[in-house]
Parts: sequence; structure tokens; C-alpha cells
Amino acid sequence: MIVLKATQDKVLSVLQSVSGIVERRHTLPILANVLIRKNGSQLQLTTSDLEIQIRTTAELDGDNGNFTTTVGARKLIDILRSMPSDQTVSLESAQNKLILKGGKSRFTLQTLPAEDFPLVQEAANFGPAFSVPQKVLKELLNQVSFAMAVHDIRYYLNGILFVAEGKQLSLVATDGHRLAFSSATLDVEVPKQEVILPRKTVLEMQRLLSDKEGAIEMQFAGNQAKFSFEGMEFVTKLVEGKFPDYNRVIPKNHKNIITLGRLPLLASLQRTAILTSEKFKGVRLNIEPGTLRVASNNAEQEEAVDELDIDYGGDEIEIGFNVTYLIDALANMSQDMVKIELADSNSSALLTIPDDAAFKYVVMPMRI
Repeated sequence: MIVLKATQDKVLSVLQSVSGIVERRHTLPILANVLIRKNGSQLQLTTSDLEIQIRTTAELDGDNGNFTTTVGARKLIDILRSMPSDQTVSLESAQNKLILKGGKSRFTLQTLPAEDFPLVQEAANFGPAFSVPQKVLKELLNQVSFAMAVHDIRYYLNGILFVAEGKQLSLVATDGHRLAFSSATLDVEVPKQEVILPRKTVLEMQRLLSDKEGAIEMQFAGNQAKFSFEGMEFVTKLVEGKFPDYNRVIPKNHKNIITLGRLPLLASLQRTAILTSEKFKGVRLNIEPGTLRVASNNAEQEEAVDELDIDYGGDEIEIGFNVTYLIDALANMSQDMVKIELADSNSSALLTIPDDAAFKYVVMPMRI
């Protein structure tokens, strides 16, 4: 009684697309499982961690036998990974077991009843749906996600603020020391919506979104977001709380402006970072007409100094930064040039892309 047949690579890719949120250790053992629903030639896989639920549907060969069961997601992935990619595998479900065959291999896995699988209760009324190209959303996430907080007690910082208004979609992340802002133009006007996506959701979205053409549809409810793309449906809880007013944090009218090559600056910071102290990661920037000097030292009294020629005629400024914050921002941009705006040694710096208002990065100075 074989009820599903497909090549290893097809089954594995469908399974991997939903398995990112599955945690090995969970208070509910069934959450380590994937819910498999076979209906005719359609295979539907669902995973959940009670806050995020991912469901994907694929067309596979199979007879008319239908079944629904849950089985350990990681074990199934490990078994499939150990088989050749062009090998045909078959799945059959019988008496609390799932039997997987491929070539001369046969695996019998323990299952748990599908009716015990805790599906996420979807919100009754989602707001209007709007779409952006997957590629655009992936770029926006990549440009701001590095600035999210990790395990901050201000839980609303452990995620990304999504703001859709008019024809603008803006994403903002901050950990209190730095802030990243990126925006894109939508094809349609949408009523104002502001939600905070949790960190785990953001990381999972970055993993799943592709650079292919094709849109992702989004909908927001009071405490949930829903994303649909490429046969996948992604439902997530939102973070409750008030995100800081990012417009107040972004400096306006800094009068000292340097425009220079992004890669030479990144390389200079990476060199001087080698001799920063483990704990503080501090570098000093000395800016004067014609020259930007980057310097660092550490507890062993070692030091690094690096100089870049710049086209600059503003004030002389000496300012300290956590070098990791500057490297993160520059490494997540793709443009050739970067613009740095400064007021003095005590005010935050604004990094932007010349002639492009879509990306802004603010970093607080540190005393060194």
C-alpha cells in the first residue's frame, strides 16, 4: 500500500522549507513533528512552534490513498539527506508508523496522531492584503535585521517594525545603540499598518524568501501576520509593545558630511578591529580636512592606525564607535559609496547611501 512516491530531492526540499522553526527540545513532543496530509496527489506539510506556523503544499505522484499523520521532522530530513537525490522514495502510513522506502533501504518511524497537533488559531479578521516582490522584501530584511536586539528585556526590540502606509513599506530595527531603516515603494496604496515581527520570524523569512521574481502577499491582524508565497503560508504571532519613535532618533541637518568608498572604509575598519579589546570593540575616528584616521588599541598596549584620503573640508572631529556596528552596516550595503553625516564627537552618526533616501543607519558614539 504505497500512497506517495517522489524523488528524494523533491520531498526533501518541501520538508526543509517548513522545518526551520521545529525545535528539538520542546515541552510538547509533538512539536518536534511535521504534520503530513496527503490528499490525492497533493502533499501538505505543516510545522508549528505555537507562535509561528508554516504550511506548504506540493504536487507529487501518488495513488488515491489519503492519509494524515505526524512524524519527527529532523529524523525524516536526516534519512532523506542520506539518500541519493535522484532516488525515488515512497511513504506509507500504517498503525502508528510511517514507512519510508528508497532503493533497498527501509525505515519505520514512530508517528503521533494528527488530531493532537496544535495548529495556530488564525485571527478571524486580517487587514487588507498587499504584495511586494520577494526580492524586495528579502533586501529590506537584510538591510535592517542585523540591528535587531537579541534577548533584550525590552522585548519589542527583539524584532523588526513593519510600517506600511500609502505606497511606502518601511522596516526598522534597533537595539538601543544603533538603528537601521530601509524602505521600498509598493505598487498599491495601503491603509496605515504598524506591526512588530519577532526575531525568529524575521530569520525564518530571510531563509525562505528567494531572489526569484514572484510576489509575497502580506496581511496583518491585531496580533498576527500572514505571508503567502510560492505555495507556502506563514502565520506568526506579533510582538506586542510600543516601538520607539524612530523618526526622532534619525538625525537631521548634521553639517559635517563625508562621502567615500564603502569597501575601502570597510577594509580599514576590519583591519583596525583586529587590535580592539574583546570587551569594548572600540575604534577612534579622527576626521580632518583631507584625511580620515581610524585607530584602535587594547589592554596589551597594542595599537593599529589606518588612514584614508577623503574629500572633506568640515570641522575636525574625534569620535569613538563600536567597530562591529560600523562593520555590520557597511557589510549589509551593496552600493559603492557611503555618506557619513556627523555633528560633533558626542552626537550619533548617520550613514546613508548618496542620492538614496531609502536606507538610513544611525549609530551612537562611545567614549574611548
